[in-house]
Amino acid sequence: MLGHQMRLAFMVCAGMLLLAGGAAAQQGDKAIQKTTISLGTATPGGGFPLFGNAFAEVMNAADPTLAIEPRNTKGSNENIPLLEKGELDIALVAGEPAYEAFMGLGGRPKTSLKILTAMYSSPGLFVVRADSPYHTIRDLVGRPVAFGAKGSGLPILSRYVLDGLGLKQDEDFKSIYLDRAGDGPAMVEDGRAAALWGAGIGWPGFSAVASSASGGRFIAPDADEIARIRARHAFLKPLTVPPGSYPGQTAPINSVGSWSFVLARQDARCTASRRHSARSSCRLAKPLPPTRLRPRPASS
Repeated sequence: MLGHQMRLAFMVCAGMLLLAGGAAAQQGDKAIQKTTISLGTATPGGGFPLFGNAFAEVMNAADPTLAIEPRNTKGSNENIPLLEKGELDIALVAGEPAYEAFMGLGGRPKTSLKILTAMYSSPGLFVVRADSPYHTIRDLVGRPVAFGAKGSGLPILSRYVLDGLGLKQDEDFKSIYLDRAGDGPAMVEDGRAAALWGAGIGWPGFSAVASSASGGRFIAPDADEIARIRARHAFLKPLTVPPGSYPGQTAPINSVGSWSFVLARQDARCTASRRHSARSSCRLAKPLPPTRLRPRPASS
C-alpha cells in the first residue's frame, strides 16, 4: 500500500518546492541551496508517521534541493491550526477534519489551506481479538472501545459513522482516547479495550492486533448500516479493504470512509523544478471546492 501511494505522491509532488527556508548542501564541489519543509504527521504508532517518513525519504532522495523534515504532532486536529499559524509548511490530515475545516463546520471559519495531494483511502473498521464474543457494532455498545489518539481524525470518522447508526460515541460506548496511537493494540490484547477503531489498508494498529498471539477479527457496518450511514452523511464513500490486507484476513471488508490529504499552509508558494512541468505541480495546491462536500455535523 505505501509503495503504491509513494509512487503516486512522487508523480504528483516531485516537481514542487514549498518555499519555506533555505539551507546549503554540497554536491561535489558545488553548493546546493536546500529548501527546508516541515511536515506534520501524528503520534507514534499510527499510519501518518509511517506515511510521512516514507514520503519525506522518497521526496528528499528524488530532489537534492529538498529537505522535508517529518515532525510528530497530536494529529489532524493539531495539524490544521499549526498550518494556519504557519508553524508547519505541509501536514497530513484525515478526510473528516479536512472536510470540516474547508466547510467551516464546528463554529470555525472556512480554512484557506491548500490541498497538495490525496494520500490514501481510509475505510473505518473495528478490530477485536479473534476469540472475542463481539461480532457486530451493536455488540460493542456499553463496552470500552479505543477510538484512536486524542488529536487524530480517527475519532471524528467514528463519530460520523456511529451517528449514522443512531449511536453516540461518548454515551453508548466507554470511549477511550489514546495519548499515542501505538498504545491501542496492547489494550485490545490484554482486555482493557474490547475493540480498537481505525482506518485504512495496512494501518499499523490493525496489523499489530491481527498478528498478535490472540489474532484479530474485524467488525464493519453491514450493507444496511452502510446505507443508513450514507443517507445521513453522504460525503462518506463506500470503500473496501481487499483480502490479505491484514494477517488472517481472507475476505474483502466493506465499509465507509474518505481520503486523507497532504495539506499546505495558505501562503505556501510552489514552483516546478527543471525536470517537471508546472502543470503537474501547483494545480492541485488549492482548496477543495466546497460544493463537492456537504456533510451534516455528527451529533455528540
